[in-house]
Amino acid sequence: MTESTADRARRVAALGPFFAFEAHDVGAAAMGPWRPLDQLVREPGALAERVASVRGRLAAGNGRRPEEVAARVAASVTHLGVVARLVSPLLAVAAAYGLPSAPGLAEMWWRPGSGGAFPLSLPFGAPADEGRPGRGLSEPVAAGLVDGALGQLVGVFAELSVSRRVLWGNVASAVNGAVAAAAYSAPGAAGPIRQAADVLLAQPALRAAHVRTGAAGAFRRRSCCLIYRAAPGGTGAVCGDCVLASRR
Repeated sequence: MTESTADRARRVAALGPFFAFEAHDVGAAAMGPWRPLDQLVREPGALAERVASVRGRLAAGNGRRPEEVAARVAASVTHLGVVARLVSPLLAVAAAYGLPSAPGLAEMWWRPGSGGAFPLSLPFGAPADEGRPGRGLSEPVAAGLVDGALGQLVGVFAELSVSRRVLWGNVASAVNGAVAAAAYSAPGAAGPIRQAADVLLAQPALRAAHVRTGAAGAFRRRSCCLIYRAAPGGTGAVCGDCVLASRR
């Protein structure tokens, strides 16, 4: 029996909150509480609101006032969260069903919330398999994601005084993080997601943003997301894949 679109979305969502999504028809217009995700690019106020929310949470978590956390630190952490929210379900969908094309920001919908894994809806379309590509992520679709939605987000966050090196490192980290999350929650599903992630990480902008180290080829980004600077005196912990991890 053919899986319904909702069933497919539920299977992907079982991997964790960052993989969860709702589905809408390709070409449909966002309605009700849903907003096109390119709102973050088109409307400075929407992006500023998201960054301010993250800044407030970073400050609260470190016993500081929001103004004591640098705006670009909050912007970088916001970008990492948004990108992780996008690439996780896209990689899982590609691994399990194939991804016919790279959805643009205007085709993906979100519902702004208080933070964390915001509700996301993807143009998943009908589950009919006729004309769909094989499972996995093709190089052209990977290039379309980097040149399209992911590149647009890098561009708009770069305007908030965050270096593109840091931002592309955030993207690479989010891609690797999706693999790690899948391996933790559903080890049997991690292999195909890892293969899809490898195709994405092979894109020039992402290939330059990370290295593989040690005999096991552990992932290491070439930059830092700056979250450690949210703590007083910049004394916070760094992430496990950070370029600074081996130095501290």
